Amino acid sequence: MLAVFAVEIAPRVHYNGNNTYLVKERTFSMTEQSKYQILLYYKFVPVPDAEQFAAEHLAYCKELNVKGRILIADEGINGTVSGTVEQTEQYMRDMHANPLFADMVFKVDEAEGHAFRKIFVRYKKELVTLRYEKPLDPNTLTGTHLSPKEFHEYLQREDVIVLDGRSDYEYDLGHFRGAIRPDLKTFKEFPEWLRENMADLKDKPILTYCTGGIRCEKLTGVMLSEGFTDVYQLDGGIVTYGKDEEVKGRLFDGKCYVFDERISVPINRTDESVVVGKCYHCGTPAEMYINCADDTCHRQHIVCPDCETSHNGFCSAECEDNVKVG
Repeated sequence: MLAVFAVEIAPRVHYNGNNTYLVKERTFSMTEQSKYQILLYYKFVPVPDAEQFAAEHLAYCKELNVKGRILIADEGINGTVSGTVEQTEQYMRDMHANPLFADMVFKVDEAEGHAFRKIFVRYKKELVTLRYEKPLDPNTLTGTHLSPKEFHEYLQREDVIVLDGRSDYEYDLGHFRGAIRPDLKTFKEFPEWLRENMADLKDKPILTYCTGGIRCEKLTGVMLSEGFTDVYQLDGGIVTYGKDEEVKGRLFDGKCYVFDERISVPINRTDESVVVGKCYHCGTPAEMYINCADDTCHRQHIVCPDCETSHNGFCSAECEDNVKVG
């Protein structure tokens, strides 16, 4: 018997030929235009035999024909998947049918197509790589969760410090007004950065935020372990703040960087939205991230439409010369 997903991966997706699939006795044609959805989710929960579960979950996702990036660890699951409405709704039902993930929250975005080219499921030691010297369990040690409305109200207080829990390149595309920009490329740099840059702020109320919430679960745990006393996190992250019908993303400027082929999504749904990104080449306001056209570089950088054309998609003259020589 298969562990964890033994019942759930019974053949509920069956190929009938003629590009038609049967999903729980409902058919849809892959040749017809279908609406798509993108799911963002995480759950910190002990997963028995997590490596085996990762292998089984990959087989299940392939059978369902969803695409995405899913990380599974002994401490839980973290994923983003895309598929048709039928496929993604089935995925959510199946996950909720598993007692481990019965209350897992899914953030759902509509899409015109897949946000990924393939399905990627991998076992990792940590859902977000931190390598902190102390064990961290967000179920027992994490910052106070604030709803989008509560976070919005806290942002307008003069006594709070707002800390972006993401990397510098994510901040550069969009961030909350007044937030501290961490000069970091990877999440695992945060503990040392906190010690060097915020040691004198441990008694201040600190608001943290990230894309979907998972990084702040760990970041605020680190902060509490390091002696910070008044730490908060945006429940559901930037994505949930943008979807809230009351705040409508009002105090977030720019766009939110996402780790799929969309690269960025709008958050502020009011007429107060501003562009905060700057073109890598000329410095004018811009919010389009592209990868350098040199396959040996692929540096991700923000460009304006004019510079994307004039620089032919390259981040530098050297990269363009490399391609010409090659």
